[in-house]
Amino acid sequence: MDLRETEQQHDYRMKARAWLEVNAPRNWELVVENYTELAKVLTDWECSMAAAGYVGISVSKEYGGQGLTFMEEIIFNEEMGRAGAPRGINNIGRNLLVPTLLAVASEEQKKRYVPKVMSAEEIWCQGYSEPNAGSDLASLATKAVRDGDEWVINGQKVWTSFATEAQMCFVLARTDTSAPKHRGITYFLVPMNTPGITVRPLKQLNTKSDFCEVFFENVRIPANSHVGEINEGWKVANTTLTFERGSGALGRTAIYMKAFHDLLALTTDLEVPATGSKVIEDSHYRQRLAKSYIEFAILRYHGLNIASQIVNNQKIGPEASMQKLYYSEAHKRFGELAMDIEAHRANYWFDSGLANGKFQLSYLESRGDTIHSGTSQVQKNIIAERVLGMPR
Repeated sequence: MDLRETEQQHDYRMKARAWLEVNAPRNWELVVENYTELAKVLTDWECSMAAAGYVGISVSKEYGGQGLTFMEEIIFNEEMGRAGAPRGINNIGRNLLVPTLLAVASEEQKKRYVPKVMSAEEIWCQGYSEPNAGSDLASLATKAVRDGDEWVINGQKVWTSFATEAQMCFVLARTDTSAPKHRGITYFLVPMNTPGITVRPLKQLNTKSDFCEVFFENVRIPANSHVGEINEGWKVANTTLTFERGSGALGRTAIYMKAFHDLLALTTDLEVPATGSKVIEDSHYRQRLAKSYIEFAILRYHGLNIASQIVNNQKIGPEASMQKLYYSEAHKRFGELAMDIEAHRANYWFDSGLANGKFQLSYLESRGDTIHSGTSQVQKNIIAERVLGMPR
């Protein structure tokens, strides 16, 4: 794998960097307490990226994308992380739904749905997890029953990011209750303004309210609203999960590296309470800082390996779980390190905290990393069984 950029790719990086320096929202993390304001910042940012041609960078022009290569996509994601820019409000649509549709959907569905994600006209949310079906997603209880030319959906989803803002949702529902749990599931595309859908935001420990519960009560959608074959939705869902676990790692790594350097800058002034020495001069913290830097550097090479597979048209397999497990655990350790470095000062955040409390927010986010997209325990099982070939 040649990691060197071409001259054209370098020029693209410099152009993207300059655009982000002028246009990226600043200190956007500090508005998390006000959901309405946060949603507006992220929506406006989504529209800005779309207008500037930074949405769907590697998606064909036929579907409203920019028609460039996946390398340009990687470069922009890295530069977004470097600039500390938010992902935008339609991350689910851009990075999960669109790759899934391009891989398995009908041509009619691609032309109907993909361009509206590219233009930021339609925001999407993800209807996967349920109160009793999180890590064991195939145990989902939401049902869809065929009634003439319609499907009727009943059930509940949870942890549905930005459901209050979304116009569309891709939903997993059980369509054959007699089939084994990994079968008999279908992948549906559901308009959020359909009668019978109720959205209830959930207040989180990090003060955000972007997670939601979504209730489906006799929700009727057209019979052709499914992606892939009926009762074969688990295959489609795994396509989505593969993109969620593996393909966005390089942008994530850039975010982590920026946070690392921001934390490093604090250590030159902070003292270790027990000794009075500067944190950066303490061997214990120096070793832990070095470990975090090394882990994030390794994470980047993991991401480059996944990117190489995509660039070379190779299928991303269960090894994406290695990427997901590694970044979530490394980020969690970094969050713990930041709190240890802040010591008693970790009790103060937002306006009264160091760096406006952004490391406290990062710490809380890092705990969620070990749960979303499949828990660390689930990832270990996948790696053991499907990568290493160990018995169940």
